[in-house]
This record gives sequence, C-alpha cells and structure tokens, in this order.
Amino acid sequence: MKIIKTSIDKFDENIINEAIKILADGGVVLYPTDTVYGLGANIFEKKAVKRVFDIKQRSYLKPLSILVSDVGAIDLVAKASLSQKEIINSYLPGPYTFILNKRNIVPRTVTGGLNNVGVRVPDCEIACRLASIFPITTTSANISDDEMLSNPEEILGQLDCEVDLVIDVGDLNSNKASSIIDLSGFNPRILRK
Repeated sequence: MKIIKTSIDKFDENIINEAIKILADGGVVLYPTDTVYGLGANIFEKKAVKRVFDIKQRSYLKPLSILVSDVGAIDLVAKASLSQKEIINSYLPGPYTFILNKRNIVPRTVTGGLNNVGVRVPDCEIACRLASIFPITTTSANISDDEMLSNPEEILGQLDCEVDLVIDVGDLNSNKASSIIDLSGFNPRILRK
C-alpha cells in the first residue's frame, strides 16, 4: 500500500496519473471527496469492484454509486430526461448522489442487479480527475453501517485492510456522506439528507 500526502487544492498531476494507472490495473484507491473519503475502483474491473464490497463488508446486493468526471459524463452511465438534467445541473458538482435509470454499460456487479444507479459529481477536483478516463465507484470508506471517519489513518484502522493507494489530504471538514435524491420515479424523493 502506498500513501501519498498532498493538498486537496494544490496537488501534483503525477498523483492523478499514478492513481488512474492503479485503477486501470484493477486496484482500489482511497481518495478524498467533498464529503467523506471514498473507495474507488474502475467500475469495469469486476474483481476490483468486489474488493470494494469486501473491504466495506457490504452485501453484494447493496449497490455502489458511481463517480463521473463532470455532469456531461452522467449520460455515459445513466439515462436522464431534460427535467432530470435541470435538477442535476442545479446541484452538481456538489455533495449529492442522484439515483437514475442506468445504462447497459454499467455492470450488474456495481448495481447489485438493480436497474438504477447512483451517480455523483463531487465538488472536488482530485475525485473528478480520478474518473477522467472511466467511471469509478464512490462509496464511503468505512465498514458498512459503521461510523464514517474523516482521517485516512483512522479509516485504514477501521477497515483493517490494505488498499493499493491512499491519497491523503488530511482531515476533511465533513464526516457526512452525500445526500441521495432518487430521480428514477415520477417525483423526486430524498432518500438521505
């Protein structure tokens, strides 16, 4: 496991390139977002996605959300109507996850076999840059249903396992996950504030 300490605002391009290479090769990265630290894997690498589930001790039937590089990239993984896009554009980038109907490109491993997918575009350049080549998983870096921590050292202690790379920007200002808004039905529903 490699730990790279950096700043959330000023970081070296080589960090992003190294992380993307690890993700492309099927690795798992612990990375900062605008809410909490996340566990990232290339969504097209089945073994890496399963590793994220195992690290979190999460049921394979509970879906993982996907992080894309920008709002325009949402169309790659999900179907959104014009009215849904208006809602999305008014909140993203930001601390929100939107549930949308998924596209067939999204592996069933990620969604637990569901037809919907949670999509995020955080207000965090590091996180968005990690998804610049392919979408990655975005799920809080904690044991499922356990406390969310804001410091990589404490997170790694809780997870009690190794990831391939840690992008350590120190303590985050938040230990609350993103709000989840379900847009897959007729009316928007807030699933988590």
